Amino acid sequence: MSIIGPYINAIVIILGALIGGALGGKLPERLRTNLTLVFGLCSMAMGISMIANVAQMPAMILAILLGTIMGEVILLENGINRLATSARGLIEKVLPPKAGISQEEFLRQFVAIMILFSFSGTGIFGAMNEGMTGNPSILIVKSFLDFFSAIIFATTLGYAIATIFIPQTLVQVLLAYGAVLIIPFTTPEMKADFAATGGVLMVATGLRICGIKMFHVANMLPALFLAMPISALWATIFS
Repeated sequence: MSIIGPYINAIVIILGALIGGALGGKLPERLRTNLTLVFGLCSMAMGISMIANVAQMPAMILAILLGTIMGEVILLENGINRLATSARGLIEKVLPPKAGISQEEFLRQFVAIMILFSFSGTGIFGAMNEGMTGNPSILIVKSFLDFFSAIIFATTLGYAIATIFIPQTLVQVLLAYGAVLIIPFTTPEMKADFAATGGVLMVATGLRICGIKMFHVANMLPALFLAMPISALWATIFS
């Protein structure tokens, strides 16, 4: 199976960073704010459309509940934060902050953006979904959003934003090709419940982007790995 979504996503991040770096402070603040809200709205719209096709609602809900409990217990989001923060030493050496922003603020924003691009529910679900279905549409839509996000962030942080394609591509490629291996063991119902679970995470991501509710989306990620096993078990017990 040909996997293309992660590479498309990487290319648009690089292009967006180059454009944003060239624009500098020329992008109006009003446009930045409104585009960010639209990003959140698009994420919620995609999530709702996938939730509507759920095959077994109880299985999806159980996966989300158990997955979130697991993520909270192991403090998954904190672990991802520490992993991204560990890259600071390298960043400090090769990526000096743009004029007008302190080194501390540069690193804080850079780490937050790296997590947003590389470890978001949309990216992880999109990569796994492409691996199982061959459909890169989720990652392509994410690429649209990331392109404009990279432009916005690069106007403040400069061309350094382009380097985020490295962890983002690595994570997505590993998940996509890993998902390919489980295709023979899946059913249409399992895939539908997996997609619906991903849809819930995308709604939570949209609410967080819009500043409506700060869900710890990273702590919900284990739900994606539980969705299909629980779906299969539910179908076996209640079929």
